[in-house]
Amino acid sequence: MVATGSLSSKNPASISELLDHGFYPGSLLNDFDYWDYVVPEPNLNEVVFEETTCQSLVKMLENCLSKSKHTKLGCSRVLVPEKLTQRIAQDVLRLSSTEPCGLRGCVMHVNLEIENVCKKLDRIVCDSSVVPTFELTLVFKQENCSWTSFRDFFFSRGRFSSGLRRTLILSSGFRLVKKKLYSLIGTTVIEEC
Repeated sequence: MVATGSLSSKNPASISELLDHGFYPGSLLNDFDYWDYVVPEPNLNEVVFEETTCQSLVKMLENCLSKSKHTKLGCSRVLVPEKLTQRIAQDVLRLSSTEPCGLRGCVMHVNLEIENVCKKLDRIVCDSSVVPTFELTLVFKQENCSWTSFRDFFFSRGRFSSGLRRTLILSSGFRLVKKKLYSLIGTTVIEEC
């Protein structure tokens, strides 16, 4: 069946039939204009779920940094820029949205880049009951502030010489590398933020 929108003026019977059934040429245009500007309402369940998932990712990242500060970083404090873990969690959700299992199929390797050397901090498995379909490598970066190394130099010479007195300051920049595990073309996506 093919529908066309052309009516010729040679057939006045068909036009009068349309007018009798309530069709007015202007009403069709108004109906189309109305639907062009209607924005679908967001699914509140999805919004709540995504926000909850984002917050749990933020907690996972903060726990990873907290555990690593004494064991792998040898410092007493890690200063994280405001909303850095929130931005990372949102990017992780965005990168996982195109995957068959979503975030559940993600394995995340968390690293810290200090003076062009990457130090492994942790491996986060989002759902151990799902076979991973992709890997994300998150690389935090250390802030390049000269005053922190200057301060650490002076404190290391006096009574504050303990290695655990050091404060690590993270940069607001980070790198996310996505690697698909089961892809014929082996797609890798690198995002520098």
